[in-house]
Amino acid sequence: MVSDESGECVIIDCGVLYEQENDALVTYIRDNQLKPVHLLATHGHIDHNFGNPLVYREYKLMVEVSLEDLFMVERLADQALSLFGIELKMEQPPTGRLLRDGDIVAFGHHTLRVLHTPGHTHGCLIFYCKEEQTAFTGDTLFRMSIGRTDFPESSWGEMEQSLRNVVARLPEETIVLSGHGPQSTIADELKYNPYLR
Repeated sequence: MVSDESGECVIIDCGVLYEQENDALVTYIRDNQLKPVHLLATHGHIDHNFGNPLVYREYKLMVEVSLEDLFMVERLADQALSLFGIELKMEQPPTGRLLRDGDIVAFGHHTLRVLHTPGHTHGCLIFYCKEEQTAFTGDTLFRMSIGRTDFPESSWGEMEQSLRNVVARLPEETIVLSGHGPQSTIADELKYNPYLR
């Protein structure tokens, strides 16, 4: 989740599933007097979208995702069962805006630029905030690693292109906040990440 002094916030990759996680998210938003205005998904995998029904129920926000990953978001229950053996009994909400490369997501006094980075999935996205020099990279880029490319909806060739033509061109001072693991910077990734050297 990202917010600014306006109180508006954006929820990115809402992976909350269990009651305790749901309560923690709602409590954090309430206690900090935040107003959620966007629910964004870097891609369509279930672990980044478990909380979509909660956010829709509590804040009436529909997930915004790429067109290429729309089919995955629409079949989250199938993913949960096949990947994790979890039966999702909650009804999935409708999908909102379909995001494309170059789109702008505005909240408060900030904007996020949508960068299409296929590889981990065909519709993977990075959300880049120039004002804060921060990139929310989902499962495209991790600290010293990258997302898997061995899924049916993945492509190593696309990942190589995304790393070379999008990720490596971000300003070196950019803070990397990924879908899993600790934060990093583009400078450190260019220097130490074997997939970017």
